[in-house]
Amino acid sequence: MHEAQRQRTCALLQARQIGAALFASPASITWLTGFAPPVQTGANPFAGAPPLVWWDGDRFTLIVVDGLASLSAPFADEADGDVVSYLGYTLATPLNGAQHLRTLLQSLWADTARARRVKRLGVESWALPAAASGILAASPLGGCTWVTIDGWLAPLRMVKTAEEIIKLRENFRLTDIAHAAARQAARAGAREIDVWLAAKAAVETAAGSRVPMGNDCVVGYRTENIGGWPLDHVLRPGDSLIVDLSTIQHGYWSDSCATYVAGEASPRQQAIHAVVSEALAVGAGLLRPGAVAGEIDRRVRGIITGAGYPVYPHHTGHSVGVTGHEAPRIVPDSQEILTAGMVILLEPGVYFARETGVRLEDAFLITEEGAVQLTTHDKSLAPVA
Repeated sequence: MHEAQRQRTCALLQARQIGAALFASPASITWLTGFAPPVQTGANPFAGAPPLVWWDGDRFTLIVVDGLASLSAPFADEADGDVVSYLGYTLATPLNGAQHLRTLLQSLWADTARARRVKRLGVESWALPAAASGILAASPLGGCTWVTIDGWLAPLRMVKTAEEIIKLRENFRLTDIAHAAARQAARAGAREIDVWLAAKAAVETAAGSRVPMGNDCVVGYRTENIGGWPLDHVLRPGDSLIVDLSTIQHGYWSDSCATYVAGEASPRQQAIHAVVSEALAVGAGLLRPGAVAGEIDRRVRGIITGAGYPVYPHHTGHSVGVTGHEAPRIVPDSQEILTAGMVILLEPGVYFARETGVRLEDAFLITEEGAVQLTTHDKSLAPVA
């Protein structure tokens, strides 16, 4: 599981003369190991920190609180992987996950020091837990240089592996299901939260488990109608509703958006929707290896402004993976070049505060021939039967 990611990481670290490394960001942990702790209920209250990964120059060791040990067990079967856990919840002694984690980290570092001479130790410092920070000044690896490796894995994450594409496709399948439910629920008299809960129930029924979900569910008459959590704003006849949905399964994100109208769409809404649909189609036609992100952004925005509408105040697109927004980003002046294996979301929109808004979003896999659409949800303004 995720062997290709670890091989690429080893090659990168060795090329930069890193002898050992501690990975701390949740995105890195999932990308390296495939392990994603449950997030629906928040952080584990007994853990000294979120899961970590220690690389000793050869093997990757996933470090988790004991309550997550059974969920992380598959990684222990990997040829280059191990799982170690530390005491979290206990009846016999005071709860002190941070100290137990610190002791475990000291042991791992000491084992590495005995096995090899480490001159440069890489650390994802921005996400480093307090349980580990005190060891930096008094490490058993004494004499080595601490090197910040924040962001080193982000470029590697841009091109997805076949295993990642499978996980992403499953998430896009779930968002398609969510949109079908949201379309049915977006009727006059319903609240934003009612539509959201209908979409979430459909996703969890299909998945057979709890599924974290984001992002926006906003009625057009809101003052800030580009995005936001669903509240108790009621849909009136003719109101637009932007529904931007992500699911998180297997540690991977999806993203997608459609705009629904409670009843018949007005001529103005239909005109806006037609322009946004055209912008999305033009952008999709530009997705291919060698395309420059900033040029795609310029062309898509040009469709909106050329029709006389205000340009949207957000990105034209982005990628997804172990986080909801990853590089490459389709934004002005970006010189990032698309390559086969990237997954790109495009999401142009037109917004008029306190009146109406339209945003549409699809996901695409870049291939050698162009792009394959991964989302299939209905984005039309057709009224619910």
